[in-house]
Amino acid sequence: MARNIVIIGTNRGIGLELVRTYKSKGDNVVAVCRSSSTELEGEGVHIVSGVDVKNDSIVTSLASMVPYKSVDILIHNAGIFCQDSFPEINLDQLRLQFEINTLGPLKTVLALREKLIKGSKVGLVTSRVGSIADNSSGGHYGYRTSKTALNMIGKCLSLDLKERGVAVAMLHPGYVRTDMTNGNGMINADESAKGLYQRMEELSIETSGIFIHTSGEKLLW
Repeated sequence: MARNIVIIGTNRGIGLELVRTYKSKGDNVVAVCRSSSTELEGEGVHIVSGVDVKNDSIVTSLASMVPYKSVDILIHNAGIFCQDSFPEINLDQLRLQFEINTLGPLKTVLALREKLIKGSKVGLVTSRVGSIADNSSGGHYGYRTSKTALNMIGKCLSLDLKERGVAVAMLHPGYVRTDMTNGNGMINADESAKGLYQRMEELSIETSGIFIHTSGEKLLW
């Protein structure tokens, strides 16, 4: 039976490939984005555009834009990366990354919480660079800390949603060749998406709260 999938951040890169992956499985896909793209519009899925996760208004408005009573899988992929290094740190850019990378996913879950039922799964696309134990190079203050904070939010959500039977995973997509990385990386977006799909398939209430690589490697906090 077709599942109801909601993916946030879908007009390109990993998000677009996630849309394609879930659609290929016969699922009902709702692709949420700030602005659509020709590629996304060609997928024939339900598109909800004009959604900016910086805006607090999504907490009260997003649910009405999703045309399903329940959501089986919610993946928040939207994010931003701003380059920085000590001591040249733009504090406005750092705040922006927290607004989008950290608070954005929380707003999404708050917005759709009533559609998350027993057996639903939530995937928060984070990053390995948010791992404190794995940090051996410094730099990227805004991106690192916003993803570290997202990991904590995800862990909290995994505990708070457990009684409702909703599982949560923090997903590292790998070092992916996308516009965000200026085409640099070790894997392509479609490969990353296929791995993330498999990790979400494996996710259960017993493993809720994991921080995991698209390859299946469990990551250090």
